[in-house]
Amino acid sequence: MRVIGTAGHVDHGKSTLIAALTGTHPDRLKEEQAREMTIELGFGWLTLPNGEEIGIVDVPGHRDFIENMLAGVGGIDAALLVIAADEGVMPQTKEHLAILDLLQIPAGIIVLTKTDLIPDNDWLDLIESDVRTAVKETILREAPILRVSARTRSGLDGLTATLADILQQKPARLDLGRPRLPIDRVFIMSGFGAVVTGTLSDGHISVGDEVQILPSGLTGRVRGLQTHKKKEETAIAGSRTAVNISGIAAEQIQRGEVLTHPGQYHATRRVDTRFRLLKDSASPLKHSSEAKIFIGASETIATVRLLGAEELAPGDEGWIQLELREPIVAVRGDRYILRRPSPGETLGGGMIVDPQPKGRHKRFDDSVLKSLESLLQGSPPDVLFEAALAAGIAPSKEIVTRSRLEKDSAAEAMNELLESGKLIKIDDELFAAFPHWSELQAKTLQIVETYHKNFPLRRGIPREELKSKLKLSSRVFNALVTYYVIRNILREDMTIVSQPSHEIKFDNGQQAKVEALMRKFAQSPFSPPSVKECEAEAGEEIVNALVESNELVAISADVVFRKADYDLMVSKTIAALRSSGQITLAEVRDLFNTSRKYAQALLEHLDAIGVTIRDGDYRKLRT
Repeated sequence: MRVIGTAGHVDHGKSTLIAALTGTHPDRLKEEQAREMTIELGFGWLTLPNGEEIGIVDVPGHRDFIENMLAGVGGIDAALLVIAADEGVMPQTKEHLAILDLLQIPAGIIVLTKTDLIPDNDWLDLIESDVRTAVKETILREAPILRVSARTRSGLDGLTATLADILQQKPARLDLGRPRLPIDRVFIMSGFGAVVTGTLSDGHISVGDEVQILPSGLTGRVRGLQTHKKKEETAIAGSRTAVNISGIAAEQIQRGEVLTHPGQYHATRRVDTRFRLLKDSASPLKHSSEAKIFIGASETIATVRLLGAEELAPGDEGWIQLELREPIVAVRGDRYILRRPSPGETLGGGMIVDPQPKGRHKRFDDSVLKSLESLLQGSPPDVLFEAALAAGIAPSKEIVTRSRLEKDSAAEAMNELLESGKLIKIDDELFAAFPHWSELQAKTLQIVETYHKNFPLRRGIPREELKSKLKLSSRVFNALVTYYVIRNILREDMTIVSQPSHEIKFDNGQQAKVEALMRKFAQSPFSPPSVKECEAEAGEEIVNALVESNELVAISADVVFRKADYDLMVSKTIAALRSSGQITLAEVRDLFNTSRKYAQALLEHLDAIGVTIRDGDYRKLRT
């Protein structure tokens, strides 16, 4: 089911037209009915002659309620621009027309209403001429103009037939598997709880689904669904949908929030956009000015950061980065409107190009402008490449989702990027754009090289220290190290990462200290110098290097042996255990003519590495 929306000046008969088409008056509020003026969004449903069911959003026409109008017009598939035949094009006609054009509504019909008040066809021809002039540079320049009367029902059959024709020519909404329902109404249904309504895009929602409200992050479950006032098990992309939610109270939900599946979208406080300032804007748009942004059903205040220019003149287009006071949910390709807060004026609008930029851009950076241009104008590979750049290191699904490309187009683009080397496959799931990967590789190698220079007598940098310096998640870091090790870019030894060419080498002075230390070990191989004595003799770095190169074996915090002496002690202890079945600490002490300190350290070490097990005062071989 697709959705159409009305637009036009106050009192030009929008609501009356919808009532005549659907049999239901869209004005719900008593105040609206009393004043005969639409204040809030109204809704209706209609079955077209070809059997297609459509939803209708009726919007306020009065300038005081233009922001309510914007909450409902964003998700429509076609617009009915309603113009009263007795008044013609009026101020809000022009503003609503400008909004439809900025939002690039894909189809539309211009409806001349109240024709029963104008019997003179020449007058109607003159009105049509004025209308054609008003729309000639907009999205509705080729839209049909139909003459109708809601009171006499003249022209209504032609209107519904034409509406069916133009919708049939437009493709159905894409289903990208990521449902998103901008909430334009929240209410409580007695006995059921919270209900939200909106136009569903990008996917489908089913009864029983877990859902999340963004940006609040609240989660609940779909208790029931309605489209076209009918209960459904599944609502599909493009349908006007009411969702009954359990687990969330109605007062916890705001109009402008978004209902989706958990984890599929992230709110943002910054967006990169292409923007067009309306020709009839009262003044240029300056850097750092404030404006209201309307996107989906949401609105918030934004600070406008002009990129590549100091100001935009009326009618100009340019790049802007919007810093948002409140978080919103947006995706690449979304259309938006900017309005001046006071006095109220529609400034212009455009398209979201990057909904999750990494940070504040330098305003006059050519590389930033080039990247944004690629996202706006580029081919599928260009778009996917920019999405990969923005995502950093990410699963292919996340990159494709960010690109907003269709599945087949994205697959072809990814293969092309992989073949050209512009996209790097890190493992079965993770990918990265080459510039990002190249920069990360350079940074990684620089950190390892610097560590080798600072600590030449160490095998390499601890994995956790390297991970911390790179500020990567465990998932990405592990994939990165594995990728480098397989290609012999780095070497990994347990918890240490190093360059493949790195070796521990002593200079002449250090080698002399090593030889002097080793003479002390030779003089008393089973009662050697303590760790502290070794460090006093040769220095901590040299002792650590001897341990890391396995020339010394540390069996406790204060006891080290030469490797050959350690191996001999272990083999003789095992032989004694095999001979007698058990051994005491005193027997080990006497076996090596050493002190209790060294015998105890050796046995506790053998316990720790699983060679022996303690049984009272005895040690036995672990079976």
